[in-house]
Amino acid sequence: LAAKIVDAFTDLIMGKIMDNGKSPKGKCRPWFLRMAIPSFVAIVALFTVPTGFAQVAYLFLSNVFLTAIVSTAVMIPYGAILVMRTKSLEERNKMGIFRAAAGYIIGMVIAIALVPLTNMLGSNGVADQAAYIKFAVIVGALSMIFLFILYKTSKETAAQEEKPDDGLAFGDALGKLFHNKYWVIVLVANLFVNVIYALTSSSGTYYAKYILGNDNLIGIMGAVGLIPTFVGFIVVGPMTKKFGLTKTLKIAFALGIIGNVIRCFKPDSFILCITVGLLGSFATIPMMCLGGTLNSMAMDYNDYKYHNKIIGMSASASSFGSKVSSGIGASLVGWILAVVGFTGNMDVITPAVRYGIYTFSLYIPLAMFVGLFILISKFDLEAKYGDMMKAIAERNEKEKAAQ
Repeated sequence: LAAKIVDAFTDLIMGKIMDNGKSPKGKCRPWFLRMAIPSFVAIVALFTVPTGFAQVAYLFLSNVFLTAIVSTAVMIPYGAILVMRTKSLEERNKMGIFRAAAGYIIGMVIAIALVPLTNMLGSNGVADQAAYIKFAVIVGALSMIFLFILYKTSKETAAQEEKPDDGLAFGDALGKLFHNKYWVIVLVANLFVNVIYALTSSSGTYYAKYILGNDNLIGIMGAVGLIPTFVGFIVVGPMTKKFGLTKTLKIAFALGIIGNVIRCFKPDSFILCITVGLLGSFATIPMMCLGGTLNSMAMDYNDYKYHNKIIGMSASASSFGSKVSSGIGASLVGWILAVVGFTGNMDVITPAVRYGIYTFSLYIPLAMFVGLFILISKFDLEAKYGDMMKAIAERNEKEKAAQ
């Protein structure tokens, strides 16, 4: 918990540092080079845990170094570079979809491969400390190589055509962001989606055991849940091409609402859980893919309104909110179970516990999907975007001519 709190606040610090950057290579790109070797060190350190009284301190410090320093210094520029890389919304959408899908797939590969790989690297087919360190060296080396490649190839071509931003004071930048309604919409939408993610990942075991009556069903639910996830990654691109950005998101959130409403009528049905319940799994994927594009549009609106994209702070404040909401979402499960009097050794659950599980599994996600649908309905920047970018270009030309 302490490491996560530190991690959330360093996002804001990193955003300010990035906005104040003066490197000729750009604001985002230099950080991929700077963090290449530290990423290797951080990943190896995470698996090289000592024994004895210093262990807890080492766990805390290595966790903070990895998440709050190295990962933050990579992910804030990585999230912001969409707007620096290209002005095309279509290209930003494609990058967002690819990044979300690649991140999801590599996470799944690591989860599946960790045990067999470390067993293979261990002595006599059993993972030991040395096996985990070997594994960390491999993953750390790959991370370092990929960051070098990212630095080499991801040039900030769109930003080179514009006047560089002037660094704003921290409070001034934050105040301007909260006066940009589009950035606020993206911020709150990210909060809602991350609460749904956290609730979904935390509630499945309780729902399978106490509502469906068999905790072994969680494996089937997880496997079936992969289907709408992969379908989502495949169809988001064609959907945005046909319907546009905001309409695609509204369709997804509407499906999430429909799926949860149907399940509310018969919440103890396993068949409904793995059929219409899939709509809820699908409904979050478009936002996972397109959230970066929405945030990049809000940055462009900063440029239109304030003559400053406020890129680093825009990305970091959204990341801060996402991390806080993930913690809140995971904690909600425990808080609600405590309120309704749940204990782990209950053979028969009370009606209060049953409705408590319904609350964090169905009712809160339903409310979040309704909120997301309303929020995205207010995001009318897509219709104005072409005119806005034209106005920014004309203003920049006049400023160049005046100089």
